[in-house]
Amino acid sequence: MNLTAQLRALRPWNPQEQRDRDTLLRLLEAGQAPCGREDPAHLTASAWVASPDRRQVLLAYHNLYDSWAWLGGHADGERDLLSVALREVREESGLEEVRPVSPDIYSVEILTVDGHEKRGRYVSSHLHLNVTFLLEADPAAPVHRKADENSAVAWFGLEEAVAASTEPWFQSRIYSKLNAKLALFPPAV
Repeated sequence: MNLTAQLRALRPWNPQEQRDRDTLLRLLEAGQAPCGREDPAHLTASAWVASPDRRQVLLAYHNLYDSWAWLGGHADGERDLLSVALREVREESGLEEVRPVSPDIYSVEILTVDGHEKRGRYVSSHLHLNVTFLLEADPAAPVHRKADENSAVAWFGLEEAVAASTEPWFQSRIYSKLNAKLALFPPAV
């Protein structure tokens, strides 16, 4: 299923998700949702990685944002955003076995990113047209940091994950939403 069809199939959780989904659909249908980083708004994929019992989620301490955060990254030309989310989780956490709970989109967000330095180059302020997938992994599996992006990777209880973030908007609007949506996906164990 292509991204437009996946977004149409998504049942928005709240007004934020409804508006962001509708905006993403308009951009895709107009050919204005690029996959490359060079555009001021571009597609990204994130993952909410849950334990099979749905009691924990995996976060990385993101060096750029100086906060515990979900895992994910730029599409960089890839149109299969689930593959992007899986790749990014493996790269950023060292997890070898991570699987989608569902192939469907879990959540959508349009996120602002302030201008910053990355690898010695200035990156202008831009928007991430973000698609999130619900993934699952074993909390007993070894994880490790990706030194150029994060300084730690760890599992947190659901409420602890929200509290660990130092970004208030993510706490109240994103991570709390992602945790609430977990009720729609019964534990695997």
